[in-house]
Amino acid sequence: MSLLAFLLVAQTATQDTVPPYLAFPEPGLDDPAAYEGYDTRVYQDASHNAFQVYLKGNTGRVVNLWADAANESVGFTVRDSIGKPAGLAWGSSGALVTGSAHTRSVSYALELPSTVRVGLFLLGSMRVERDFQYAGHDTLPLDAPPFTQAELVDLIDHVARLKPAERTRHVSLLGVKNIDALRARLRPNVTTKVGDTTWVVRVEQASFDGKNHLWLALEGDARETVSTLSGSTVTVRRPAGGPVRLTVRVTTDAPALVPLGRAEIFNEDFQRFAAQVRADTAHPLTSRRLEREVRGVELLCYREKLMAGLPNFATYFGRDMLMTALLMQPVWAPAMSEHVVASALGKLSPTGDVSHEEALGGQAIRENAAEYNRLVSAGQLARARALLAHLAATRENYIMVDDDFQLPVVAARYLADPRVSADRKRDFLRTGQHLARLVSNLAFVVRKAAPYARDPVATNLVSFPRAPDGHWISASWRDSRAGYGGGRFAMDVNVIWVPHALEAVGTILDALKQLGVTPVIREQPLAAFARDRAALTRAVATWKGAERHFRVALAWKTVSDRVAARLRWLPPVEGEYWNNVAQRTGAPADTLRFLALSLDGAGRPIPIVNTDPAMLLLVDSLGPDRTLELIGPIMLPHPWGLFVDALGPVVANDAYATRDVWEAFRRDRYHSPTVVWGRDVNALLAGLARQLPAGDVGAQHAAPLRDAVQRITDAVDRSGLRHAELWSYAIENGRLVPLRYGTSSDVQLWSLTDLAVQYLLNHPRP
Repeated sequence: MSLLAFLLVAQTATQDTVPPYLAFPEPGLDDPAAYEGYDTRVYQDASHNAFQVYLKGNTGRVVNLWADAANESVGFTVRDSIGKPAGLAWGSSGALVTGSAHTRSVSYALELPSTVRVGLFLLGSMRVERDFQYAGHDTLPLDAPPFTQAELVDLIDHVARLKPAERTRHVSLLGVKNIDALRARLRPNVTTKVGDTTWVVRVEQASFDGKNHLWLALEGDARETVSTLSGSTVTVRRPAGGPVRLTVRVTTDAPALVPLGRAEIFNEDFQRFAAQVRADTAHPLTSRRLEREVRGVELLCYREKLMAGLPNFATYFGRDMLMTALLMQPVWAPAMSEHVVASALGKLSPTGDVSHEEALGGQAIRENAAEYNRLVSAGQLARARALLAHLAATRENYIMVDDDFQLPVVAARYLADPRVSADRKRDFLRTGQHLARLVSNLAFVVRKAAPYARDPVATNLVSFPRAPDGHWISASWRDSRAGYGGGRFAMDVNVIWVPHALEAVGTILDALKQLGVTPVIREQPLAAFARDRAALTRAVATWKGAERHFRVALAWKTVSDRVAARLRWLPPVEGEYWNNVAQRTGAPADTLRFLALSLDGAGRPIPIVNTDPAMLLLVDSLGPDRTLELIGPIMLPHPWGLFVDALGPVVANDAYATRDVWEAFRRDRYHSPTVVWGRDVNALLAGLARQLPAGDVGAQHAAPLRDAVQRITDAVDRSGLRHAELWSYAIENGRLVPLRYGTSSDVQLWSLTDLAVQYLLNHPRP
């Protein structure tokens, strides 16, 4: 559809003016200084899909994310008259949302300096926008060459080299007549039109397969401002001086998702709790925060899937969804577990592997284009043509390890949930291929666990895959390159998820028997376990012993020496700050004991203190001594342990590892000792709430656990970033200053599990 056709349709479209559904930073709840010029609003479009706009003050980048079935984005950069990032401000209090049978639009206004240049237009997938910014292209001159997607350029080159008849067949599958028309799809088409009262700059981008379109319109008052177009760069001036008011309209013809409302998401107990919080007028900030988090969950929950986060991860992520299901079970309606399990089952690989992430829209086209290039290079033209006909087909990524073992845990909790009727469970299992796919995942889990169950040596644990360059891929939640300190065997996978997945296999088999559902199980060793439950019990017991491989015990002198060495290695400002903290808090008097983050290729511990043991508190019922043993290193002040006042528990402390690990985390800080993750804060708090005894039972044992809850809550609240996906800090004038992490999501699914934390801390388990 052309933009002209869209405008004709829009005359009969429905439209409404809406306020932001969420905005960050929010006065009273957030510290604006920690955002360093970043400002964002999230709207609901005409189909109640999330539409986020963020203004990145340090680069002048404006990004519009459409969290729909294609995960789309529209970005542009604004510079002032001397080429610096322009001051960006909202020019309207809300947005105009429009919907028709074929398109959806969102319009809002910006206020800019009196002379600005606008360029670096990029319309397509949010994944492409992420890559654009990661590569620093948002800081290039506005007339820089367009950002290219190598996979698409290579595809065109491959098509161009085909014999004429074959080439014609390939280009026709993409809806064009020649190579030049295909090349034109690599960049947006920018045009301008000036009327008596209004000027409009229109930017149109067709998807590479020609099946979808994105439009951007920038509109101004021709009586006050003048616009000129040079190449793909727009200059806007207000001759009389004063601010320029720019109306931004973004339009798509991609399909929408079906949203879930809060009444479908949350159970009645939580809804009553939320009503009590809203009624408590003495604590208005608590009510505002809870409402913001409820809205955040709504923005991420759709009938088709649960998204990981806005703006960077507005797609299915298996781990994020499954982890959230475990944390949110006390407050979710039972149907939510069905959505989660069904979504994961629907994306299983043929061997039962859980999908980590889906690629949609433009990102799917990129990944399918890479496969097309491989097929053409191999001379497999028929397969290449078949792929070309469905170039935007969703692709799945199966590289991660932890999510494979989390699915049985979530499925077992659903099948064992007394709130769900037997008939409903049977209906769920009989829907589509749910039962067969669930059995496939169980078989996958048991198969992966079998080597260690037979011979429990460290090198038989579940391993990360090896990358082509030889390093071990961090294939669990700490999925940055440095995330597991270069380790091969992750503690969280082998100590937490595999043993509990095996236990879940037994729970699921029992539940199926009670429901009168008899699946066909042929694959070994699952078939043997189904017949011989004692053998499964022995396998679980063997795997519960895997923790011994990860235990680290360091004497007082070793702890002191290693921390001192690391502090000397730090930049002077940081080293001086943490040295003062170390002198004030003092080294631990006893032997420091913790579970190593991972093992190296030979099965030896890499001694990095970490927050991952918190998950054991969430999935196990532990005694008080065991609970305190697990949280002790987490609550120990940094630089000895993980806890940082006015910030929270950092996710790792590498002081006891080797210098190459220090340097790796310094280069790659995403899961480093300088970062707190909201996911881990919530897992820790929810786990502590689960271990707290009700009433007066064990009150003396509960005191240190309640103290830990209070310390964590106070520290995180003082950071001013409690809602964030992750946050970090800077040392300024001898003070630790909390900062929003640059690529942190604003609305993150597993960070919103704070709702379950609030509920649990106010409703202790019986």
